Amino acid sequence: RRLCKESKEHVHLLYCTMVALNTSSTLMMMMMVALLIVCSSFATTSAFQTISSPTLRRSSSLNMAKGGGPRFDKTTEKWIVTDPATQGPEAGYDLIGSLYRAGPVPFIQRVINAEQYEQAVLKYMAAEGCDRKEAQGNMDAYFENPQDWAYQKMQEQNGAAKKDYANANMDPQQIVLSTIWAGVVFWFAYYLVTGLAEGKWGKAEGTDLLHGNLWTLPF
Repeated sequence: RRLCKESKEHVHLLYCTMVALNTSSTLMMMMMVALLIVCSSFATTSAFQTISSPTLRRSSSLNMAKGGGPRFDKTTEKWIVTDPATQGPEAGYDLIGSLYRAGPVPFIQRVINAEQYEQAVLKYMAAEGCDRKEAQGNMDAYFENPQDWAYQKMQEQNGAAKKDYANANMDPQQIVLSTIWAGVVFWFAYYLVTGLAEGKWGKAEGTDLLHGNLWTLPF
């Protein structure tokens, strides 16, 4: 009887530990998602002020003087295309292209700050005299990791090979691996949200987020 009682206590302790771990993991995942969105918003807001490299500064005046590429409209204080077929969105790649090339951060940028993203791409095209895909690749890499992007540009100035951001991570094998990983993340996110809605991470009673009140909280 004593062994049976101890076994029940061990099972109960194990159950409580699993519930605690599930709750902690859920909260941590929610905090990580929120932090990612906040960081993405901050990166886009500060993009025009922080993006700068020796190459960009030197070539900017030369390319603008030639009159090629997008131009800056002083009336609206925005960059505008001069040839939609070669400079507009249809000449580049879509949201999924950003996701494959540089991950979720630039993808989120394009969703929540589409206009600022477009302005950053047009400005880069005008300054560097490059096509839209190259500009998008550089902007995606910058938003994903500004420090690494700036370091790469400095290395290129010192003789290093130019990195092809426009086609980064686009080989077939990498696309397959990225698709599988995205599917796993999507499944986990779905499991997380439905679990919160059904109260999987807490007891049936209660009024907080972990007790099946995802859709009834007084926000």
